Amino acid sequence: MMSEKEIKIESPRVRFAPSPTGYMHMGSARTALFNFLVAKKYKGTFLLRIEDTDSERSLPEYEADIFEQLRWLGLHPDEESIRQSSRSDLYEGVIKQLLSENKVFRCFCDKAELEEERQRQILEGKAPKYKGTCAHLTENEIQQKIDAGLPSVIRLRVPPQKTSFQDLIRGEVKVDLDLVGDFVIAKSEHQPLFHLATPVDDHYQGITHIIRGEDHIPNTAKQMMIFKAMGWNVPVFAHLPLILGEGGGKMSKRHGSTSVREYRQAGYLPEALNNFLVLLGWHPKDDREILSLDNLIAQFDIERVQKKGAVFNVSKLHFLNRHYMKQKSSDELLSLAALPDGMYEKEGKYIGKNGIQLTKQDLIKIIELGKERAHTIGELFSSALFLWEDFDYDAQLLLWKDYGAEKVRLALQQTLAVFEQADDASCKNQAIKLSLDDLSSDKGLVYWPLRVALSGLKQSPPPLDIVSILGKEKSIERIKKAICKLSTKF
Repeated sequence: MMSEKEIKIESPRVRFAPSPTGYMHMGSARTALFNFLVAKKYKGTFLLRIEDTDSERSLPEYEADIFEQLRWLGLHPDEESIRQSSRSDLYEGVIKQLLSENKVFRCFCDKAELEEERQRQILEGKAPKYKGTCAHLTENEIQQKIDAGLPSVIRLRVPPQKTSFQDLIRGEVKVDLDLVGDFVIAKSEHQPLFHLATPVDDHYQGITHIIRGEDHIPNTAKQMMIFKAMGWNVPVFAHLPLILGEGGGKMSKRHGSTSVREYRQAGYLPEALNNFLVLLGWHPKDDREILSLDNLIAQFDIERVQKKGAVFNVSKLHFLNRHYMKQKSSDELLSLAALPDGMYEKEGKYIGKNGIQLTKQDLIKIIELGKERAHTIGELFSSALFLWEDFDYDAQLLLWKDYGAEKVRLALQQTLAVFEQADDASCKNQAIKLSLDDLSSDKGLVYWPLRVALSGLKQSPPPLDIVSILGKEKSIERIKKAICKLSTKF
């Protein structure tokens, strides 16, 4: 990769330029983050540009999602954002200038014939490119075709030569333009395509560095041709490594092609996503993994961006998210968590499907119990669904070690008697533990069937923690159900 001594970065103007044709995915978020870090590290400017020239696929809800997720991630643009759809006069002026200087030409070739020629070239093992049928039409021939109402596009004249550009990450990248051919830059003077609108905007926005995924390398050579045709300075490029799936292959829907909003709704924190995304292709000198956004700005060095693909490791994302969850108070996590399905709030109480009423403090307790096991905010409640949802379980699960059903049933009856004699306060504050401990020298015989009776699960929070939330009456109800199961099953 390139050394900063060769290309000095001073006050860069960088941009994140997504198309609002879908919800912003994780790969786009990583591109935005790297642009943001370059701007902040090198005392520059981070811009957002909405590339919405594809009017059929660009939808308002997708554009709104881009703004929303960038705000949530803390990646705030430094200037007012622009939309390509509002800059048609600018593109039209450039197209007309290129036409007047004969640097582009109108192409009237039939689409079906072009596709047939393309397939033929592929079968012959050649790089598919336009063969130049309309490149040398006279003005009279062009006018005749226009008068005849023939549809046309506008192509850039590309010289059959080799060129190269310096990439901040990859060094020199060589391109044989003879393999590119004369490519389409606009459907008409009024309808620019990506390869024209993007470099025009980059020029007029004063973009100095273009940082995007390596899948854009073929686009870079084409867009450089627009800069050169217009006599503009060419920005410096940096192409980020691909994001790979966990098996090392193409990233799948399960990974980075999933939208940021889906990860957000699943309960991942913005701190964790930023931390995770930056490690997809970059690492600090000390190889630390826990890095806040401020840490990243202070430590970021574009020289440390790697060339090879970065693996989307879900386990690492879980590790980071758990770390940042543990840094938050239970009150903070409760404010971020969505209530479980079927639960609603009424007059300060949280009412579950089975009618159980929980207080805010109960929910705080549930979060504290789930904090150690949950990977996401969404999982904080999932391990405690038994508290507010009806459940069933096999009576066999109540048995402890080699004790028979009768012995376990007797232990549960003794446990029930303790609960019936206790008051609700002693159940809530776990003072009941002293009486339960006296029931047997084998604590498992007391607490194992109690755990199952209260939760229906082999693995759950400690039974007295469950009791402290359920209270006396609900606990008694579930213990009686367990005794009944043992009486009818065995």
